[in-house]
This record gives sequence, structure tokens and C-alpha cells, in this order.
Amino acid sequence: MNSKGESLDSCGITALVTAVQNFSTTILHATLTPISDPDFVAMLQHLESCKRQLSALDSRLIIEIGERGLPQSSGAGALIPFLRETLGLSRYDAAGRVKIARSCGGLLDAKGQPLTDTLSATAQAYEAGDISRDHARNIVDVMTHLPADLPAETYAETEQHLVEHCLTGQPDDLPKMGREILARLDPDGTVISDADRRRRRGLTLARPGVDGMSKIEGWLTPELRAYLDAFFAKYARPGMCNLDDPEPLALSAKSFDSKVLEAAARRDRRDASQRTHDALFALLQPTVPAKPVTSPGKTAAPVAVSGESVTPAAAFGQHRGLKTQVILTMSLADLERGAGLASTATGGHVSINEALKMAAGTRPVLAVLDPHGIPLFLGRGKRLASPGQRLALIARDKGCTRPGCDAPASMCAVHHITDWADGGPTDLSNLALACDHCHALVNDSVDGWKTIVMAKDSAHPGRCGWIAPKHLDPTGTPKVNQRHHLGELGAAAADSSCRQWGSRAA
Repeated sequence: MNSKGESLDSCGITALVTAVQNFSTTILHATLTPISDPDFVAMLQHLESCKRQLSALDSRLIIEIGERGLPQSSGAGALIPFLRETLGLSRYDAAGRVKIARSCGGLLDAKGQPLTDTLSATAQAYEAGDISRDHARNIVDVMTHLPADLPAETYAETEQHLVEHCLTGQPDDLPKMGREILARLDPDGTVISDADRRRRRGLTLARPGVDGMSKIEGWLTPELRAYLDAFFAKYARPGMCNLDDPEPLALSAKSFDSKVLEAAARRDRRDASQRTHDALFALLQPTVPAKPVTSPGKTAAPVAVSGESVTPAAAFGQHRGLKTQVILTMSLADLERGAGLASTATGGHVSINEALKMAAGTRPVLAVLDPHGIPLFLGRGKRLASPGQRLALIARDKGCTRPGCDAPASMCAVHHITDWADGGPTDLSNLALACDHCHALVNDSVDGWKTIVMAKDSAHPGRCGWIAPKHLDPTGTPKVNQRHHLGELGAAAADSSCRQWGSRAA
């Protein structure tokens, strides 16, 4: 509808979107110098209000996306992956928009019922352009952390108070306000129940940064905190599990010679957070043999070579046919020059030097690939891929092969490109990795996807090509997934830049 509440047809809506784009382009290239400072500030505020209203439109569009079933028909499967693939959004941005739509847009479940209690005051202020997306996101965060059994009147008053503050206040103020509100609603800590704590529990590992480091954040239940406190009290104390110590104390040892521990503590230059990190690192390392170190006047004291684990990898069982362990893949060129990155089956990366340190004391598996990345063959004798073939697929595909999917290899099944029932062999040339969701998309229905082996004369010979349904791609052009091979593309670009730089210098 337009501002008068009249219905618009598809042509009218399309014309409005085009007009918004034209206005934006005109303002973007306009000369702003003649505008006076007061008028310029007023224009900034007016434009900000317009941009806020456009961002509030996201909630209605996300609701429409869900009602049309576009995530399912496109193959994305859910709202967040659909937004990421369709609009090129980051996971954080897409998740934030969906979270606001759930709380402020009246997003419905499969039965047509609201997924959450709609924050009507927040939604109205957002649609009016009075508050920003960051305001709305922080209000949702605060309201989510309120006790589940809070009276409806108090819940609404709290939301209204936050919205009124946002009309003149900053988004960064809201978390502090939320803590103050919670402290007053529950001054004795008795209102928050175990159910509230379980509802809030969660740990998030953020995407690795450019330097490979990952931020971890979340909320721990009191029970998990108690277990971790007990573990860290011993293994995160000075001297324990020190990655910088040439003789780190073994995690598996139940007791230590006091002088050995004191000497290790004196060598320890880590802060408390670094000791906590190293203790967790030691806990998850694979088991390696311990070697004895004799202190003066004492018998041999146990010291680990690289942190023997009290929970060895064998205790974790198997995952998708392989031991639950870190699987590293690196190129021969990077290995020979001792530089570059090794990729993990879970989608992460570590430097070549660190990868070699991690591999020390383990039983390495060597996979040799042909120039097109196609390794060994095992014939049609078995329907299920062998552990060796799965390792080769991890090295080759690195993750789900459907274009746009970022599921790592650890979340994937082995897919027959030509189905086993149709005579497709269990050879590596006919196998590819596919996550459970994408694997289910391959079928013979009108909405089904098809997979083929890319031809030798294509840009990606031997790789798994996916053909989308006709309603998504009428041309039926097979495409490969490059999301798991961005490191290779980046390395190629870097090598090209270095060659150009070298030629200019010469």
C-alpha cells in the first residue's frame, strides 16, 4: 500500500523501488558544497530517518520470503542461508535481520503462529524511522534476557522505556540499561529460574579473522561453569600446560614434584586468560607419549612432550566414518616452501608451521592428487565410501560442493554424482561431499537438483557440478562451489601480484 493505504500492483511497487534507486544515485553524485552547515545537518538527519525506514522494511520482506517458501524452493533451506546467498550478506548481518524480524515483524511458524511475542513499540518506532537497526537489535537482546514469567504489563512497560530512551539515546547504552533493569526486576537473584538459564545458554565461535584468530563468546550454565572452574583451577595455574615452555607439564599426570611445578611456574610469563586458553588446548590434544624428566635429588617426574590429553581422541569415537580428530590438508608447494595455510575439515585454517607441529607424534595419511585434484580409485565393489576415500574427498572438496553452501567437510556425507542405483561406481571420480541438507535436494522431481562430473575441457575438470532446477536457472548451466577454495584463489592472486611487483621493480 502507499501512504494513503491504497493497494499497489507489482508495476507500482517496482516503479517505487526504481525511484528510490534513482533518488539515491542523484544524491550520491550531487554537489553538496552549496548547502549551509545547519541545512546539511538537517539533511543528514532526514536521510538517516529514511534509511532507517528502508532497513525496517527488511522485516516485512523477510516475512514475505518465509511465506513464499523461497528458502526451501531455492535450496538454501532456511532464512539466514537464503539471505546470505541471495543478497551476499555476512552471517552476522543476516542473522541480525532475521532476529529483528522474529521479534518485531511478527514472523510466523509453519502453523501460522507468531514465533515470539511481537515487540510492537519497537516495531512502530523502527518503521517510523525513529530508531536504527542497532537500536532494534539491542532492544531485542535486552528483552530476550528478561525472566520468562515476567508479567505482561511489566514486559510491555520495559520495552516502552527502552524505546523512549532510543529516541534520543545511543544503541551502545542499551546493554547497560538492560543490566540495570534486570537487577531491579530481580534484586535477590531469585526470579531467574533454571529454565531461564538453560534458555540463555550457548557458546559461539565467531568466524576466523584475517589473522586466523577466532573470538568465542556466550553464556555458560552454572553447572558447566562449575566443571570448568574445577578443571582450570588445576590446569590453568602458573606452570601448567604452557605452550611456550620447552618441557610443559603433562595434563594426564595426577601429581607433580613440587620443585618441578615451582620451576615451571617461575618460567611462566602468561596472563590468566592465556593460561585458560592453553589448558583447554591441552585438554583436546591427541594423546602422545610422556617422557620422564628427573629433578635434582628426586625420581622421574612425568612431563608431556606436547600435552597428553586426559580425554584421548580415541574416547571421542567416530564421526561420519572417521575418527573424531583434526584433519589437515595442505598443498605440496606450500609444504615445500614452509609457507601458506593448511585447511581443516571443519572449515578452519592454520599456518603450515603450526600444522606440522600439530602433526608431530601422529600417524599421518598422505594423499597424492593428480593435477585436477582427483585421487585414488576403489572401484564399484562397495556402495559406501571407505575411510581412505573420505579423507581424499576432504582433501579435494574441503566441504559441501553445492554452489553457495559453506558447510565444512565435517558436516558432509559422501554423495554419488551418478547415483549408485543408476550404476554409478564408488570411485573418487564419481564421489563428492554434500551436507545433509544439500544432499536431500538431489532428486528427479521438478524442484530437484542434478549433479554431473565437470568435463575435461571445462574450467574445473573432474569437479562436481550442480545443475539447479529450471525455476532457478532455466539455462541448466552446471556450476561448482568455490567457497571452500577461496584460499587457493587468494594465493593465486597474491602470486600474480608478487610477479607484477617483481617485474616493475626490475
